[in-house]
Amino acid sequence: MIRIALLPGDGIGPEVIRAAVAVLDHCSRVYDFRYQSEWFDLGAERYLRTGETLPDREFARLRDEFDAILLGAFGDPRVPTNVHAKDILLGLRQRLDLYVNLRPVLLVDERLCPLRGVQTGGIDMAIVRENTESVYVGIGGSFKIGTDDEVAQNVMLSTRKGCDRLLRYAFELARTRRGQLVLCDKANAIESAHGLWRRSLKDLAVQYPDVKATTLYADVAAMRMVTHPHEFDVVVGDNMIGDILSDLAAALVGGLGLAPSASTHPGRVALYEPVHGSAPDIVGTGRANPLAAILSLGMLLRDQGKREAAAAVERACAASVVARQCTPDLGGALTTDQVAAWVSEHLLA
Repeated sequence: MIRIALLPGDGIGPEVIRAAVAVLDHCSRVYDFRYQSEWFDLGAERYLRTGETLPDREFARLRDEFDAILLGAFGDPRVPTNVHAKDILLGLRQRLDLYVNLRPVLLVDERLCPLRGVQTGGIDMAIVRENTESVYVGIGGSFKIGTDDEVAQNVMLSTRKGCDRLLRYAFELARTRRGQLVLCDKANAIESAHGLWRRSLKDLAVQYPDVKATTLYADVAAMRMVTHPHEFDVVVGDNMIGDILSDLAAALVGGLGLAPSASTHPGRVALYEPVHGSAPDIVGTGRANPLAAILSLGMLLRDQGKREAAAAVERACAASVVARQCTPDLGGALTTDQVAAWVSEHLLA
């Protein structure tokens, strides 16, 4: 029994999560496994109604009663500070110590790539982003706001423990792929925080002689992702660098509508979510692309030991893109629910 908490969130979040659950329901019957799911009322609507973001009682339930969390998207123009999104999404990452953010990037249809001469399958990388440190920890503040002397500061935090455990995860992942790992940083300018990453990489690399470990400055990595995307296998970066490079990589294979992610800490409840935002401008139009949410479901199933089902979900999603049985952003004409139905029907293809 897989116990799944559903956090649909804001905007198109409920639409893409409903689509993913429809695929999950069909998949469970085809591949004969059981699951339990529960919808959680956490998001802008609840915050505006009650002032609550992530109450302790519900956090405890998410932590203790579920194997995985499937999340839609957060962000609502009625909450300009996005305080609810910070408390829920960043709060879950921090409070559950979900230090690995894994974002697979695969070109399933060469027609979606904006680069010349890149064939289907020619881009295949896994971006491993540190998920709990760097400038995203929120240490800092502003002084003399609104004056000519205003000062703003954010602290970039890196710890040896944080570097070691993420790089070890990345080395182990590289062993299951093509055996290549590149650390992307700005150690030439951010000497202390990113210098620590390089020292950690050097020390750990001797334990993985079968993995080719290299480094690139993040700006150079961004250029080479565009000019030589086939070179990249496992890409590692801190919270900010990983965030930026993963969105760039997603643009090379069709955009954020095809970008799933997993935030994990081995042995703990994991969080799975499409990378895209809440897209309030298309809510209710049927144009929301559910494939990133469905692919995130595939990652969830793989981590829960349902490898055959996960592979089927991935194949069916890729087939929908190739056949143009998808939403308009990918060149199709189907609605959100129609894409989910098509994927469900082709799980055995």
